[in-house]
Parts: sequence; C-alpha cells; structure tokens
Amino acid sequence: MSDIKSLSGFVWSIAEILRGDFKQSEYGKVVLPFVVLRRLDCLLAGSKIAVLDAANSLPEGADDATRDMILFGAVGGNVKVYNLSRFTFDTLKGQEPGQLHQNLIDYLTQFSPNVRDIFLDKFRFTDQLKRLKDGGILWNVFERFCEVDLHPDSVSSLEMGYLFEDLIRRFSEISNETAGEHFTPREVIKLIVDLLIANDDAKLTGRGIIRQVYDPACGTGGMLALTEGALKEFNPSIRVELFGQELNDESFGICKSDMLVTGHDPEQIAFGNTLTQDAHANKKFHYMLSNPPYGVDWKKYQDPIKSEAENMGSEGRFGAGTPRISDGQLLFLQHMISKMRDDEDGSRIGIVMNGSPLFTGGAQSGESEIRRWMLENDWVEAIVALPTDLFYNTGIQTYVWLLTNRKPASRRGKVQLIDASGERFWNSMRKSLGSKRREIPDEARAEIVRLYANFLNGESGQDDVSKIFDTTEFGYREIRVERPLRLNFQASEERFARLHDEKAFQKLKDAEQQAVLDALAGLPDRIFTNRDVFTDELTEALASLDFKIGAPLKKAILSALSERDENSDICTDNKGKPEPDTDLRDHELVPLGEDWREYMKREVLPFVPDAWVDESYTDARDKQVGRVGYEINFNRYFYRYVPPRPLEEIDAELRALEAEIAGLLKEVAA
Repeated sequence: MSDIKSLSGFVWSIAEILRGDFKQSEYGKVVLPFVVLRRLDCLLAGSKIAVLDAANSLPEGADDATRDMILFGAVGGNVKVYNLSRFTFDTLKGQEPGQLHQNLIDYLTQFSPNVRDIFLDKFRFTDQLKRLKDGGILWNVFERFCEVDLHPDSVSSLEMGYLFEDLIRRFSEISNETAGEHFTPREVIKLIVDLLIANDDAKLTGRGIIRQVYDPACGTGGMLALTEGALKEFNPSIRVELFGQELNDESFGICKSDMLVTGHDPEQIAFGNTLTQDAHANKKFHYMLSNPPYGVDWKKYQDPIKSEAENMGSEGRFGAGTPRISDGQLLFLQHMISKMRDDEDGSRIGIVMNGSPLFTGGAQSGESEIRRWMLENDWVEAIVALPTDLFYNTGIQTYVWLLTNRKPASRRGKVQLIDASGERFWNSMRKSLGSKRREIPDEARAEIVRLYANFLNGESGQDDVSKIFDTTEFGYREIRVERPLRLNFQASEERFARLHDEKAFQKLKDAEQQAVLDALAGLPDRIFTNRDVFTDELTEALASLDFKIGAPLKKAILSALSERDENSDICTDNKGKPEPDTDLRDHELVPLGEDWREYMKREVLPFVPDAWVDESYTDARDKQVGRVGYEINFNRYFYRYVPPRPLEEIDAELRALEAEIAGLLKEVAA
C-alpha cells in the first residue's frame, strides 16, 4: 500500500503542470483518462505484434463479433480490449513532439469499440488533448506519464483499483463545483459494506465462493470497488463480479475504465437511466449498494415508470407505488428489491438516502404504500441515522437502510433503528471539503457495526442508540374523526351582503336579486339556532316569488345567512343523522395493534364527546375502518429531553452583553 500511495502521489503531481491552463475542478478530466490510457498501453504492450498480425489475417467479410473474438484472443487472458494502432507510448515518445497530438488521436481511435467509446464519447478526451496542445503542455504531461509503470507485473489489478480510487477521491475533494455529486465519502461506503457483510461469515468462507455486487447508480464505481476489496480481504479466494449502471457520461467513463484497469468485465457497467432502461433486466445479485440522488425529480421520464407501475403491477419493479414526482429515491430502492435472489443465500441491500423516504406522505400515499410493502414483506432489517455534514454537496441528515429477503430467525418481524448521529460517532475535519465538515472515524464505524451485528436493544448507557421494534410499530390506521355541524341563522343586513358573493345568486337578473332580498327582509329579525325551523320560515318567505327557487340558490341563501355556533342545535340530514362539519374534521393515527374504538374512548371522546368516526373512510385492501399508513420517525424513538438553562444563568449572560454593548457605545461616542 505504501508503494501505491507513492505512485498516487507521483500521478497527482502531474496535475501541477495543468495549473493556469485548467481549473482545479478540471484536473481529473485530464489525469484520470491518461491513467487509464497508460494502464491499457502497458497491458497491451506484450501482445501488440500478435494483435496486428491477427488483424491482417482476419477472414474477408468477418463481422464485428468475429473480429472482436479473434483480436481478444490474440491479446490473451480475459482482457476484453485491443488496439490496432502502430503506436505505443514508447514509440510515440520517439516521434517528433509536434506530431504528438495527431499521433495520440490515431492511437485513441484504433482501440476496440468498447474502449474507444469511453475516451471519445464519455471522457471527450480529444477535447482535453486539444486544450493541452493549445496550451503548449501536451508533451510535458505525456512525457511524465511515460515514467509511470502500470504493467500488471508491477501493479496488480487490486493495487490498480486502490490507485484509481485514491485519485478519484483526491480530485473529487478539490472539485468543489461538483464534489460529492457523483462521489460518496469513503468512510460512508466502508460503513455500508461492513454492515452488509457483518453477519455473513459462514456464507463467505471457503473456496469456490462467487458473489455478484450491483450498484444501480454507480457513479465512478467507489461502492463497487470498496465492496470487492472488503470481500477479498475477508476471503482472498472469493470471486467478485461487479455490475452497475450510470447516467452521467464522465462518471460512467471513469467507472468503466476502473473495470478495465482492474481486470473486470467492463460490459457489466452499463450506460443509461436505470429507472427507465434497466440494462441488467432479469439479473439478480447477492449484494446491492447505492447512493441515489436526493430530492431529484423524475418528471421528465415519468411516463415509462408510471406505465410499468400501472401495467405490470407486482410483476414489474414499481408495483408497490410511486413516490411524489419531486423525489425518486424510493424508485431506486424498489428497483433494487426487484433484483433480490430467491435462493438459499438471498440478497442484502445497503442504500443511503435522506429523511424523506422515512416519513414523507400520509396514509395510502405512494411513499407510505412503498414503506408498507417493504415492512409487511419483512425486508427492512435496520436503519442507521448518520451524522450531518458528511457529504461534499449537502449537510443534511442521511440514513443507511439495510434490507434482506433472508432474515435470520431472531430478526424476523423486527426492525433495528440505530441513531449514530451523536457526537460520539463523528470527528470534525481540520479542513472542510465543500459541505463536508465531519467524518466517521474507524472506531465509530466499528461501534456502529457492533451495535448492528449483535442486534442490541439498549435501554440505557452506551447502547441506548440502538432500539428494536416490531415491524407493525411503524404502521398506523388513519381514522377520520367528525364533529357535528352546528349553525345559527339570521336575516340581517350584514348577512344579506354575503349573499352577493354566492355564484347561484349572481346568476339571477338584477330584478330577481332584489325580489329575493325583499322576501328575505320579511323574515323575523332574530337568531335561529335550529336549521329546520329557519328553513321552514325561509321556504314560506320565498313562496311569494313569481319565479322558481332552485336547490342551488336555496343552499346559497342558507350558507350566506348562517354562522357556526357551538351552542346551536346539530344540523341533521334527511335521515336524521348528524351532518359533519368539514371545518372541524380531524384525522387520528391509531397504532395498528390497537382497536380504533378503544383509542377513541381514551384519546378523543373525553375531550369532544360529540365526535364520531366516519366508518366509510376505509382501507382499500382490508376494507376495515381507517386507512393504513407507515412511517418511521427517528425523533419519536430517540428524543432526548434537554432542560433549559436556569434563568439566573441567562440573566447573567444578558447583563454581561448589555455591559459589553454599553462599553462599545462609549468608545464610539468618544
């Protein structure tokens, strides 16, 4: 590792040549592609002659698949890349410096299509080479990279992964314009990986073990690389296959390049929108990790997602529901759940999201229905609240969700919540990186993993940050509580004025409006506390009109002449039942394990004895009273009361501030 750190430092130093011609945030656009190019050059050097000979002897009319098969075979091993240019870095160095730009373009365009696409379309490396040429520094940069030996005999695939990951991290940290947009802090990834494999010792031990790892929003591939590293560290003989998909051009280029230089199959990293074009359809994975975008709307590609949800239902990825259009995090989580393996080992998911998926949306909303689906299927194993200010581009609170479809017996029907947001779980950084002001130290990470692995349910002391709940603890039944409508009525000038705002009255001709007002003026000028009595008086007064008073107009008159009055009689319908007052309507959340009638007796009726529950307000699934919803409110379970400071202490502080201000004013006056 010390050699890799030294090598990384040397490559990093090459970026100094770019100073002045490139912004710091652009250094990675030059250095990272050059690292990939140099690695491939070293990798292919020994087979250059064999590949060129094979190209010259290709059968006439050979299709692309045949050509690639023959040329990959000429390279040898499992390498899925070739280059048909006559140049190598060594021969390029022997050419005239003035020809370097043209020769490098020739070299790039002669790669196999899978690599050519990375350099030309994703990295847009030809643009960077032109900028280097125009700045007069192309030769200097190229010459320094010629000094870097990245041959597999000198730098193994694993070491190459460490090098690439370290460089990505360094460039992300100095690139404050985009830092964190496609980069997850290393300690957060390590925590997720450690949590995923914490109790998998038996499954990962032995020879012949194969594990497939997937990230649907893989960015530059950091999560995939660190997961492989952790698995290899646990079992050096394990075979790890990495899969991913990424929408951002440059991030995809870096991730796919990482697969190339570390000996993985680059075709398992796909380009495109995971939610609308699943490049790994029908694939299942052992481990899945992701840090999807927070609070990013999916309006521009909502049609295929909603179509899949409506037409495929549970056979598709989004059958549980779709969240609000402003945030697609739960779409990624549903997508990952659809890829869980249905075998003895099953799958494990680790995903980091903000607080929205925990509690946004009321009963029967898309978010609540997705939570309900996950909890009722008993997939949610644990949720860990992380400290704030961990990420480069946001300081908000984030949470790691852990899910599996193979819970051990002790965890079935349970969810573990761990509040790792407190001071004991983070250190302040000496220098902030964008919004990142804190980091999780190794000892804190180990403590979080211990709490999880031991399934601790702390009541006090150090373990009070870990609590275990039944899955039904997060469910509730939302009942609609009604209060009776009580109105008084009066034929007064003040209330007549309100009638002019009623649409049904406005539709009358001027003469008809005046006739109605004259008829109303004949009503007794007193307050009626019973609607039926007033309605009889009103009907009699309006009977003298020579035009028909329809139901809408009569309703408008009653509305204008009424006011809510808790001392009036209850308004009833034609069946004699109390009418609800929509302004007094409320909704109560009854825990799933409790009968709503008992809840009403204890929590509502002692305070509003005339209230009742609208029993027509039911759940679409079980047809029972109330609508089922699910939410996970961390604050409710981990709230800690902090008493206010003594008044004497506050008074003393205020007096000190007053004295300080008075002293400053004297200085100004002097």
